[in-house]
Amino acid sequence: MSNPIKSILDDFPVVILDGALATELEKRGCNLNDSLWSAKILANNPEIIENVHYDYFVSGSDCAITSSYQATIDGFMKNGFPRDKAKDLIRNSVAIAKKARDRFWGNPTNRRNRAKPFIAGSVGPYGAYLADGSEYRGDYKIDENALIKFHKSNVKLLIEAGADILACETIPNLTEARAIVKLLEEFPGVYAWISFSCKNDYEISDGTPIFECAKVLNSCKNIAAIGVNCTSPKYINSLIKEIKKASDKPIIVYPNSGEEYDANTKTWHGASSSNAFSISAKEWFENGASVIGGCCRTTPSDINATYKILKNID
Repeated sequence: MSNPIKSILDDFPVVILDGALATELEKRGCNLNDSLWSAKILANNPEIIENVHYDYFVSGSDCAITSSYQATIDGFMKNGFPRDKAKDLIRNSVAIAKKARDRFWGNPTNRRNRAKPFIAGSVGPYGAYLADGSEYRGDYKIDENALIKFHKSNVKLLIEAGADILACETIPNLTEARAIVKLLEEFPGVYAWISFSCKNDYEISDGTPIFECAKVLNSCKNIAAIGVNCTSPKYINSLIKEIKKASDKPIIVYPNSGEEYDANTKTWHGASSSNAFSISAKEWFENGASVIGGCCRTTPSDINATYKILKNID
């Protein structure tokens, strides 16, 4: 693999990521009230996933993050899928994103002032598999070796399917980040980003300072970018500054929309707007982030507004 983030940043000042997948799937009629979350749509309606990826490319995204965040072999098997089918579904998350990318890139008008989009294979945290919210606490009781074993099959399947980079996202503790780095040593030449879920201006979800996390990851050759996702926008500027103190790697940020999530009722509250999100994105860029997108509750409109303001397109 080449490093797709570096390839784009060699020619452009910023990489634009996509936004929320689940939010768009729900808007299009999908019921995600399931331990597999958006991954279950891989089995019963992959065309909708492809269309969401395509819409984000049209909106300006340089990247599609695959629908494999909550997709694991064990998770699928617990929901009645045979092992071989589970593997096929995880591989297909990459194939679906590639199909959307190729459909978009096949139109010559879409290539103007754009880099060819790349596919990031989503590697969700162990907490996503548990489906108990622990990806926002980082308190699951599992050691580094067990985490390596847990992630290995998914990483291997995503690489085999042709993902251009791995998106190791919503990581809540440094132990899991270390496990991923160690696992990547088994796959020379494969690049990944690691983005943490954070609970305030300075700390990831389990309370470890993000400065410490960035310092550890900065020397890891396979890590193409370090940053934050699935976190309130109000913390992002401070977190960028903390990462910059410890790392010279590209900084990646894709926070939530700004709405607040109530874990008890599983509902979102508060206001958000594409204009406000894009203005915040401009601040993140000015403060040092060079890979920018959105997570929960963000939309193609948010990404399009961000694309326009960061690439000076009227």
